[in-house]
Amino acid sequence: MGTRKTLKILHTLATAGILGGLLAYMILLVYGPQDTPQAVANLRVSIAAVSNYLLFPSLVVVLLTGLLAMIVHKPFLDKGWVWLKAASGILMFKGVLTIVAAKADYAATVSARIAEGEVAAEVLDRAMAYEWGTLAVIVAISVANVVLGVWRPRLLRPSSARSRGAEANRMTEAAG
Repeated sequence: MGTRKTLKILHTLATAGILGGLLAYMILLVYGPQDTPQAVANLRVSIAAVSNYLLFPSLVVVLLTGLLAMIVHKPFLDKGWVWLKAASGILMFKGVLTIVAAKADYAATVSARIAEGEVAAEVLDRAMAYEWGTLAVIVAISVANVVLGVWRPRLLRPSSARSRGAEANRMTEAAG
């Protein structure tokens, strides 16, 4: 099997890991036990585990295989959809790393402190106020990346479009 196909398979599997990790995160938020401070602490440890061992590693594999695919398959460098996927992948990386994973780890720590009576429950409520919004944005970007990878719209890199336009003008002038 060629390098390009191997990268595509790894990229696809890791994308499934991202979407599965986000779905698992949301399912735990909705259906996980939250009736006692200790249950919330345990739930947050589970969410942190999903983030740290599924979501984040899958995202790293997606980014690396996507960038390597651009290096291995040179025509990708002239495709606007590829650059759009790369840019949104970096946004996802930032979102997962700095927001989702950080919130999951922070919430696990705060929940444990609430269970021990060290911190008021309102601290966690305030800290998690934007959690669902963040998850929705990251899911939307993930789905958009999948759509771009399947649909592959004809978007040219601006510099490629300009150079092709200039080349067409030169050919027209040479013919005329």
